[in-house]
Amino acid sequence: MRSNRLRPDHKFIVGIVEPGSRVLDLGCGNGELMFALARGKKAKVQGVELDESAIHKCVAKGLSVFHGDIDSGLSDYQDKSFDYVILNQSLQQIRRVDTVLTDALRVGKKVIVGFPNFAYLSARLRLFFKGKAPVTPSLPYTWHSTPNLHFLSISDFLEYCRKNKINIGQRVFLNGNRRINVLPNLLANIGIFLISK
Repeated sequence: MRSNRLRPDHKFIVGIVEPGSRVLDLGCGNGELMFALARGKKAKVQGVELDESAIHKCVAKGLSVFHGDIDSGLSDYQDKSFDYVILNQSLQQIRRVDTVLTDALRVGKKVIVGFPNFAYLSARLRLFFKGKAPVTPSLPYTWHSTPNLHFLSISDFLEYCRKNKINIGQRVFLNGNRRINVLPNLLANIGIFLISK
């Protein structure tokens, strides 16, 4: 898979990860990001995924993936056993955010978190003018079919990190392929953070 075919959030994450790193991708989906890291960065990748059809797609790509619910914790993994733990587009779908983030920060030297920004301008406008739950490119589901349990904003996550003494190393805010540098809580539809304890 060539890097120009990667999703914008995946491109940024691949850019963060150091070559040869050990990576655990929590909620890895069909393995697209893991495959890019293995090919482009020679990373030693492992995934955890709940959806069986997504697991089959990972296996077809030759990826190591375990069937599991990340909400049940990462007790099988030793402290700092990975260079990076990734929670990309999965944080908003887990029930036990505190537990999963605490475990991810224990297991990984660094954690990469990416999520859709619920406070994105078009989401606000849809809610304000139409009085309906937002449907945007980063939140593509209707209210009755969404896998999302938490609708957080970039500002919410920044506040969470401050309160829990989580260090933010890098951050990027995206709107499609564009990086957003001004008013990200309003203008970015995706936030990605490199965090550590």
